[in-house]
Amino acid sequence: MKATGGKAIYGASVGILMLEARFPRIPGDMGNALTWPFPVHYKIVRGASPERVVRQGAEGLLDAFIAAARELVADGVDGITTNCGFLALLQEEIAAAVPVPVATSSLMQVGLVNALLRPGKRAGILTVSASSLSPLHLQKANVPADTPIGTTEGGREFTRVLLGNELELDVEAARADNVEAALALKAGHPGLGAIVLECTNMVPYAADIHAATGLPVFSIETFVSWFQAGLSPRRFDVGG
Repeated sequence: MKATGGKAIYGASVGILMLEARFPRIPGDMGNALTWPFPVHYKIVRGASPERVVRQGAEGLLDAFIAAARELVADGVDGITTNCGFLALLQEEIAAAVPVPVATSSLMQVGLVNALLRPGKRAGILTVSASSLSPLHLQKANVPADTPIGTTEGGREFTRVLLGNELELDVEAARADNVEAALALKAGHPGLGAIVLECTNMVPYAADIHAATGLPVFSIETFVSWFQAGLSPRRFDVGG
């Protein structure tokens, strides 16, 4: 048996483009490596603050994201994702710039989730900032324009800490913001059949949202786990 080289890093098939942020990343958060049951490889995009990416539409950051994506490929990853759902805006450009598959946003799951639901039911989105989530974001992620949207914006903790890039997070207050926003989304849309979490920092609260609403909850964790399974399929022992 001979091993073949050509990469700098092996075993981390997923590369994650990270915003440059300082807020706490608790287990479950995409930026906490303990979240993943498989190795991942991170690359911080300098200057890509939460404010600039979410509220300013990642204006002026495309070249920086492409350069970082190319560095991840050079390091040896087999696919690339990002840690902000709003980066759906850059999906086409990043995918065109690198030779590996790219999955920028959890929002890309909405169409698939809709296909799983019985007639009359549809997925809704829970986002960190509904005021910043534009029709163009939805279009780039192939999300139907009339998709129900709920948000933690206006809550006590979650949105303020993340978009304000604060150093401390009250986890229980953030959990309450997410659960209350999900319940409000469900109450306002009787045909809701599932929830897709736009924000990659919402993953720690996905189980709480599911318990409170009784609905399936899809997130960047479910998306990247599926993505990784395709990039690095499990090998099974079929010997007798």
